[in-house]
Amino acid sequence: MVGRLADQGLTHPAVLQAFDRVERHRFVDSALAAQAYEDTSLPIGWGQTISKPSVVGRMLGLLCAGRSLPLGRVLEIGTGCGYQAALLSHLCREVYSMERLRALHERARENLRPLRIPNIHLIFGDGMPGFAQGGPYDGIIAAAGGEDIPPAWLEQLAPGARLVAPAELQPGRQSLVVVERTPHGLQRQVLEGVRFVPLKSGVA
Repeated sequence: MVGRLADQGLTHPAVLQAFDRVERHRFVDSALAAQAYEDTSLPIGWGQTISKPSVVGRMLGLLCAGRSLPLGRVLEIGTGCGYQAALLSHLCREVYSMERLRALHERARENLRPLRIPNIHLIFGDGMPGFAQGGPYDGIIAAAGGEDIPPAWLEQLAPGARLVAPAELQPGRQSLVVVERTPHGLQRQVLEGVRFVPLKSGVA
């Protein structure tokens, strides 16, 4: 899988190394383990999916590009099964990962427990307001897209920090958005179209 990601254009060595270290089959149902290293999204229950490795790699590459690693604190919105949090643990000093679905939060905890990763903090809660207690963050990454980037996320970005998230800037069409906090204010890039689950508020 790592070689295929490199062939598809993922060049960041630390991100490729993180993919090499984290076994994706640990984060999907055993019945789907044979598909774990294909470039495809897979169901993880409760109407959610684990994203395609190429999409995860693209977002992590954008988060890390041109920056000194490890990053400091990073906030992940949408823990899901815990796979991306495990990848992030190799790229930053502290991962704060929020999940609004209790069943998925518990599943991620079960998936990650055997790995004994000390720098991941799993939080059950609504990700829409972010998690100010852990901020400011050197990076924010989201696995769900709303109509725009929630203002609370932008407020929790540290100077020089970067956010990578999908957003539905046009009805029915999500795009990947990168926002960086520079000395001159927030700089925003709208990149390619993507397809993520919708960003929702509240917990369930």
